[in-house]
Amino acid sequence: MSAMYTTIPSTSLLIEPERHPLCPAESAAALGRTIVFAPHPDDESLGCGGLLALLANAEVDVTIVMMTDGSRSHPNSVTHSRARLAAIREDETLDAVAALGLTPMTVHFLRYRDCGLPVDATAAFAEATALLRTLVAGLRPDTVLVPWRRDPHCDHVSTWHLIRATVAGLRMRPRWLEYPVWAWLHADAAVAPRHDEAFAWRIDVSSVLARKRQAIAQHRSQLGRLIHDDPAGFVLEPEMLACFTRPWELFIEPHDV
Repeated sequence: MSAMYTTIPSTSLLIEPERHPLCPAESAAALGRTIVFAPHPDDESLGCGGLLALLANAEVDVTIVMMTDGSRSHPNSVTHSRARLAAIREDETLDAVAALGLTPMTVHFLRYRDCGLPVDATAAFAEATALLRTLVAGLRPDTVLVPWRRDPHCDHVSTWHLIRATVAGLRMRPRWLEYPVWAWLHADAAVAPRHDEAFAWRIDVSSVLARKRQAIAQHRSQLGRLIHDDPAGFVLEPEMLACFTRPWELFIEPHDV
């Protein structure tokens, strides 16, 4: 898949990630009230699960906004319709959140269709931005986390654009952090974050890594453990999972949004 993208290994922040500063687990509390925007059920556990567990330990107010229903992962399944799969993925998310030490009230499900987030410069985009701005303004976050802006999936990119437009209209702008998911598999490609556009740092999640692993394991439908009648359906492969079982998580702080 990486052959699809232009190679730029010398500037990628995802090459040799352990060279980036490592913050202690206790520093998570400094983020204050935090909102994590997740394109699909499982992105919250993969990209930010360790941080979420640390925030739970610190009793910091956390909200997870689930943008889509994740219902397109197995489009050819007869036993699992889109509606059934969407309901399953919500249940899996709540189980994952519980494993991280958070309550069901932490999660807001927006239930946009998988691969169906509104596109910029449309009426639907403006409507979604207004809804999100009301939500964010009410929560008054100190920090927001969004997928890396070029993470190679349409819903990840759309989530970034929606939240950028949302935050731009706030009187008080929160700290803005981005987390890579699919970009890890293209660390040497043009989709990866570069030195000239962002700063990267890591946080030590070794103390909560077991909880993060448990949270990821709750997403059974994405691990090949639940749906068996769609051979072409999505499965989180070992290569992908290995990017998210390290004793640290990496976050990207862009020079501008």
